[in-house]
Amino acid sequence: MDTTFSFLSKAPGEIQEIIAGRLRQIRRKRKISQKKLSELSGVSLGSVKRFEQSGEIAFLSLIKIAYALGLDRELEHLFEEVLPLSMEEIIRGQD
Repeated sequence: MDTTFSFLSKAPGEIQEIIAGRLRQIRRKRKISQKKLSELSGVSLGSVKRFEQSGEIAFLSLIKIAYALGLDRELEHLFEEVLPLSMEEIIRGQD
């Protein structure tokens, strides 16, 4: 699965699969087994396996996995600077 493209025009299910694939690649590059990731993160082995296969995971578990892989800085920047979607939003933000 190619995980280098952006999320633009992707369905939510596709995005979760992309994220799961990216984290699986990181885990493998760091030579961490699914079992070890489970131990490091406190997320059950079944949840780790399901996430890597389907992308399905609880948000808290995703955060725990990201931290276990040393990706806390990446999480810190999620939704950090969101551009306004309209002029109305810009005007409201000036209040």
